[in-house]
Amino acid sequence: MEEKPIIDKKQEAISFLKNRSDSEIAAIMNDAKTLMTYYRCAIHEVETKFRVLEEEFSLSHERNPIEGIKSRLKSFDSIREKLERRNLPLTLESIEKNLNDVAGIRVVCSFVDDIYLLADCLVRQDDVKLIEKKDYIKSPKPNGYRSLHLIVEIPIFLCNEKKIVRVEVQLRTIAMESWARLEHRMRYKKSVDEKLLSQTADALLECAEISNKLDIKMQNIRNIIEGD
Repeated sequence: MEEKPIIDKKQEAISFLKNRSDSEIAAIMNDAKTLMTYYRCAIHEVETKFRVLEEEFSLSHERNPIEGIKSRLKSFDSIREKLERRNLPLTLESIEKNLNDVAGIRVVCSFVDDIYLLADCLVRQDDVKLIEKKDYIKSPKPNGYRSLHLIVEIPIFLCNEKKIVRVEVQLRTIAMESWARLEHRMRYKKSVDEKLLSQTADALLECAEISNKLDIKMQNIRNIIEGD
């Protein structure tokens, strides 16, 4: 089965379409739609892998390490903003080459150990290639953010070809997820002044530390119960 790049290298910009003919605009938008379809298929592939692991653990273990799985596909507005912020070309080729988080999967786990267990189960699969790993659990961000981030490449199989697509996988505990969602909601609340957000940074960091202590305590309790 032939392996091809996601988008032909001659593709035009996805922005600044005003000077294009109707046929050119239609072709570009069709290619953009195709690209997003490939990313959507890659999300389905990775989510299925975690669903299979979820079934296996439910069958062979007394507990399931997965509390929830969420997926998201980056909007074109977000893609454009990120490319512009990095001074990168606004082209379909640039999306494929430079952005690793267009397709995203978030796995919420019960315990910290489950995060590393599931990450290891994923990257050991034959058709998964680990491109990048960022451990914000062992090395949190300055604001207190904790999560394990993986960039993986996986194949998607179409009628006559195979394409390799990158997906960002985030793994975090329930406590990490709750903190991250609330922090994001407050930080991007339009009515909150930036100066006020800066003043509350220490409080948010303290909340992150409390969440981390909760994860450690719950992990220790589970270890005692299971005799680890």
